[in-house]
Amino acid sequence: MKIGFIGLGIMGRPMAKNLIKAGYELVVVDRNTNVVDEFIKLGAQKATFPKDVAAKSDIIITMLPNSPQVKEVVLQKNGLIEGVKAGTIFIDMSSISPIASKEVAEKLAEKGVEMVDAPVSGGEPKAVDGSLSIMVGGKEEIFNKVKELLLVMGSSAVLCGDVGAGNVTKLANQVIVALNIAAMSEAFVLGTKAGVSPELIFNAIRGGLAGSTVLEAKAPMVMDRNFKPGFKIDLHIKDLANAMETGAEVGAPMLLTSQVLEMLRNLHQNGEGQSDHSALVKFYEKLGNTEVTK
Repeated sequence: MKIGFIGLGIMGRPMAKNLIKAGYELVVVDRNTNVVDEFIKLGAQKATFPKDVAAKSDIIITMLPNSPQVKEVVLQKNGLIEGVKAGTIFIDMSSISPIASKEVAEKLAEKGVEMVDAPVSGGEPKAVDGSLSIMVGGKEEIFNKVKELLLVMGSSAVLCGDVGAGNVTKLANQVIVALNIAAMSEAFVLGTKAGVSPELIFNAIRGGLAGSTVLEAKAPMVMDRNFKPGFKIDLHIKDLANAMETGAEVGAPMLLTSQVLEMLRNLHQNGEGQSDHSALVKFYEKLGNTEVTK
């Protein structure tokens, strides 16, 4: 089985490497020629255009920034749709709009291609160690065909419904994560202003109902002033904007999401777009004229 992989960025690069380690033969393309050369040294085959990847692959995986990039790679000139064969399975692991996922799936279906959307959660560390959480939308029989492949890159892969359901689930995940970080930031600034150590607050509450994976991952980063991106603010802006678009489409109220999105956009305007999303605390710190540290 030959796997096409397009998008060898922060997430895609370690995911593709895990596939190679598991013995899969890869055909790759990426705008970053240096990373493509790295994969050639690992045994992957280089392609010039996405259509060439499609012509040589049984399963194609994309890991791209957003809906426009996925549409470009799949549907535009030299895109996958120009080289794809009937019976190929397309797995889009990008975090994009569910509306875009359905549009791409409909176009590919005309070529006899089945699609699943399979966005991930866990950031770069879990991409590296192959323990991502993968949320899948598509037909059950297609999911069953690719589940073993997905579990090379993740520790769990859950079918959430038809095409688009994976990205709806990912948007729900991103809403919960963003709101958790905002709540943590607000609470730690409160503690700091009131003269109570954020580190002591963290240790006191982490085992109770307020404890969470988000708290465990992001509180130490904030207190250490370590905002090296595991997941960038600009990417979270993209996800929450997609959540707002989807909410408007289906009539779901997105009150808290809209507020946190504006906070993140404010941070982007102040040069924090490439910082980890835990830097959301800086929005509160600026308003409170304080800094959360140990």
